[in-house]
Amino acid sequence: MRTALLLAMAMALEGSHAQAQSVATASLVSPDRSYKLLSEDEDWSFLQDTSLRQDFWDPVKYIPIRNDDNWFLTIGGEAREVWEQIGNDNWGESPFWNGYFNERYMVHFDVHYGKHVRTFVELKSGLNSFRIGGPRPIDEKKLDFQAAFLELGTTAGENSVNLLVGRQELEYGSGRLIDVREGPNVRLSFDGFRLKTKVHSWQIDGLAVRPDLDNPGFFDNAPNHAVGFWGVYATRPTRGGTTLDLYYLGLDRAQAAFQRGTAQEVRHSLGARFSRPIAIEHPGWDFDYEGLGQFGTFGSANIRAWTVASETGYRLPTLPLKPRFSAKVDISSGDHPNSTTLGTFNPLYPKGNYFGVLATTGPGPINFVDVHPHVETLFPHNVSVSVDWIFQWRESVEDGVYAVPGFLITAANGSRARYVGNRPGTEIRWEANRHLWFQADYGIFFAGPFLKQAGPGRNLNYWALWAGYKF
Repeated sequence: MRTALLLAMAMALEGSHAQAQSVATASLVSPDRSYKLLSEDEDWSFLQDTSLRQDFWDPVKYIPIRNDDNWFLTIGGEAREVWEQIGNDNWGESPFWNGYFNERYMVHFDVHYGKHVRTFVELKSGLNSFRIGGPRPIDEKKLDFQAAFLELGTTAGENSVNLLVGRQELEYGSGRLIDVREGPNVRLSFDGFRLKTKVHSWQIDGLAVRPDLDNPGFFDNAPNHAVGFWGVYATRPTRGGTTLDLYYLGLDRAQAAFQRGTAQEVRHSLGARFSRPIAIEHPGWDFDYEGLGQFGTFGSANIRAWTVASETGYRLPTLPLKPRFSAKVDISSGDHPNSTTLGTFNPLYPKGNYFGVLATTGPGPINFVDVHPHVETLFPHNVSVSVDWIFQWRESVEDGVYAVPGFLITAANGSRARYVGNRPGTEIRWEANRHLWFQADYGIFFAGPFLKQAGPGRNLNYWALWAGYKF
């Protein structure tokens, strides 16, 4: 009933939006009205020009708070409802269908006190119902701050410096190493400091933070003092519309667990990423290539781990359905427990849906080799359909299979089989308008020889129905 009321309200509000838009003043340069993954990245200051107001929500996107165009408040938020169903979770360790309902509600307040001072506060509420075994940390958070930071900085543009202090969300590159965890019901946040600098064409961020411990109650999240995370991430545009990322990331965990055991982990990651965006107007290639090495200590052992990731695609936007064909080929190192060096790659804080629609189930991007073809199309009325098929192997047959958060799902258990399995999946998404969207996911993970030898080895099934509204 709650979902139906929300969607009915959304449709009514969008009707008002369509009527207002028909009488809007045309602009030579269209302002950016898109909703960002990180709400803090949105800029609604153009709405100080009241002639540009077209949307029902525009009055709350720019609220002047004194006689100065640079003093204003922006209010925004979202509601998301998801029904998920998983059969044979972890390939049969939970041999039943587990269906549950997730609700997410978020609202943010972005206050600019002139050009140099800003506060950003975002509240989150994630609710879970009907899950057998109760909600996981990624499922439920009654009410807390998703973000709450003070930003002090110089003017925008080249050679700018901004300091952010407080609770923040982090998202860099493709989200393969640092992601907000959009798929699960409760997003990830960090407490600490971030320095954002713009030096000519380089955007350089330095950070020193601790991840939040997700507790399920009211305002009871706290930084995890057993984990420290720091680093520098630099990015700049290069020729031909490409982008270069260079980064160093450090991680210190008091208790880190891998197949070989548990110990303190101090890990350093050095990497680079080279990418080109998906073609929009003319047929063209896109790509995303990334490689990194990791070193450090795990107890008395050294760490030597690595990963290489690639995605290459070609889109034909001038054809009907605007098809895009792509393929990923990825590999990350695994361990050899009898050696004195830990070889298991640590993906740090990766996106949940790295392997497609199986966002909250295994496996994760650890000790794996995969080939991942993918096709996506765009139908009329903003309906997109994508189909993919993932084939996965273990990089080291002496190491096991890990979940996305990094914990071990299935140990090697003496199996020498390398093939983990394959997973076809599909996603259908309808962007009803710029606020309202619906989505349906379905996937099956067919267990391969390793899973059959080392564990129950049953096929995993997953489907989900999503509905969301943003303003």
